[in-house]
This record gives sequence, C-alpha cells and structure tokens, in this order.
Amino acid sequence: MPELPEVETTLRALRVVGRTILSVRGVDYLPTIAPWGLEAFQEALRGRRVEQARRRGKYLLFLLDRSLALAIHLRMSGRLLQLPGRTDPDPHTRLILELDDGSSLVLRDPRKFARAGLLQEPELQALEAALGPEPLDLCRNPVAWKARLLAHPRRRLKALLMDQRFVAGVGNIYADEALHRAHLHPLRRVGTLSDTEAIRLGEALGAVLREAIAAEGTTLEDGAYRFGDGQSGRFALRLRVYRRAGKPCTACGTPIARILVSARSSYFCPKCQPLL
Repeated sequence: MPELPEVETTLRALRVVGRTILSVRGVDYLPTIAPWGLEAFQEALRGRRVEQARRRGKYLLFLLDRSLALAIHLRMSGRLLQLPGRTDPDPHTRLILELDDGSSLVLRDPRKFARAGLLQEPELQALEAALGPEPLDLCRNPVAWKARLLAHPRRRLKALLMDQRFVAGVGNIYADEALHRAHLHPLRRVGTLSDTEAIRLGEALGAVLREAIAAEGTTLEDGAYRFGDGQSGRFALRLRVYRRAGKPCTACGTPIARILVSARSSYFCPKCQPLL
C-alpha cells in the first residue's frame, strides 16, 4: 500500500509536466534519497524541466530534460501531492520540489520508507526491465495472460500475483480481491488451474484494478492513502474480503478467513475459494 490504483490516482492529480524545478528542500532523512548526498541531489535537480510523468508498476517516474529521471516509490505510507505556493516541511515531510509555477511537489511519509532516486537512461531501462508487464495491459489479452500465468506451475497464486517480476503494481489488497472474484484460494498452485480458471483470474484482476482506479484507490481506516488535496479513495466501500476477517462474505455469508501468505495477511472466503 499504495498499489497500482493509488499510484495511478496520485499521478493523475499532479500537474507537473512542463514545469521546471527551482529548488529542492525538506530532506531531513537522507535514506529517502540514498545513495545520493543532499547537495548532489539538489544540484542534479535544480533547473531541470519535467518532460514526462508516468507510472510503472508502483513507481512514479518523472522524465526530466538532459536524460535524467526522478523515480519515486511510496512504499508503505508515502504520499506525493502538489500544493499551491511555497510550503514549509512538517514532521512527515521527506522532500519538497519547488516548481516554476509557484507550486510545490511534496513527498510525505510518516514511516520513512518512501524513496526518491535519480536515474540515468541505462538505469531507468534496467529498472523497467526488472518489472513484469503492466497487468491492465496483460489482462486485456487472455491468451498472453494465460501463457504467462501457467509458466509458473509450482507457484502459489497469492504470492505470484504480488511478485513484481510477474506483473507490476499488484499488492495485498488487489490480489485478495481478484482471487475472491475468481473463486480461487490464495494457496492454490498455478499448476492445478484449469484453462477456464486461469482466464477467469486474469479477467478478475483486470476488473478489480479498473474499478479501483475509477474509485480513485482505497483509503483504509488509518487514512494513510489520500490524493490531491486530501481526498479519500472510495474503493474501500467495495472491498469484499480485504481486512474483513470474521465478517460475512458478500457472496455467500460465510465468515471471511485470514491466513499468512509470504508473511502477509491474506483474506478469503473458505466456501467461495476452497483449497482443492
């Protein structure tokens, strides 16, 4: 958290393309920009123009002039927002980029896990090559999705969906929600799936991600994820299993169960998603 829908929503709220970075402030936790030192980081960004902004998996990528890219990963609790005018850092501010339109691009993260890195073109290419395909693209092609999925017969479904080398951008929330819609247990091995089940999972994953983007992401009870000027994502109202342990399944009424998969909590319906 944030996952693909939250990062996509964050990106869509920004208006930075064409803007020039005037200054870099607010870095009070150097691991945020590691391995760059503060002065080198400031010097590298000062005067750069943002030529393109896009998402790749859970990364926000800002392509700058003179073949440099700023890559930001929000990790567990990071937020990136664009504020009007000059802003002073608060206790959770990790980075402020002041832009030539008077706005400030602010990275906040109370848990200090978020990272901002500068990449030359070969490094950017290596980062993108290490990630799997975008699931929204892959899921539109059932043949390609099925072939990629079935190439991992020994992997368990939940762990595979969250593997960023398999598809980029899916995490705990949307893996659980997709598996529930597809009626598949998180511990099922890929090799036990029929062709119909494999295709159904791709359809479910694509649908969940599209709906979550349309709802501008998922803001949970802790309120960690917000976008724009503090707005909440509405997909939390549509969650069927995630963080609903003990509550009735929306499809059959069976209490939702919780187990650990790869040291992460996983939620599923024992009746709708039997482990065969």
